Amino acid sequence: DFLPLKCDACEQIFCTDHIAYAQHDCTSAYKKDVQVPVCPLCNTPVPVRRGEMPDVVVGEHIDRDCKSDPAQRKRKIFTNKCMKPGCKQKEMMKVICDQCHKNYCLKHRHPLDHDCSRAGHPLSKAG
Repeated sequence: DFLPLKCDACEQIFCTDHIAYAQHDCTSAYKKDVQVPVCPLCNTPVPVRRGEMPDVVVGEHIDRDCKSDPAQRKRKIFTNKCMKPGCKQKEMMKVICDQCHKNYCLKHRHPLDHDCSRAGHPLSKAG
């Protein structure tokens, strides 16, 4: 069959043997040949913007938005972030300061360790 066919990406004319993007090395194939990766844990399509790496986007989806059990268990165990500036530690349970009522990690739980902002009150019960 040698009927002329127009490529929907580059709009050049080809025969049926060469109409496929790979057969004529189409320079505009990226416009039409779009694939959406699927999360391997929750089987949800993960949208990828042009120029982004699909592996990186799927990895971010697993870390943040994935609804699968392994991802949620990993994410929700340590959700109590330390409020001390610069500290990125997270704890399983809340450790609330008695004076400023903010959450801290075990290292910064004492008022002297997190520069407690409760002005005008003693830093400890002892005085």
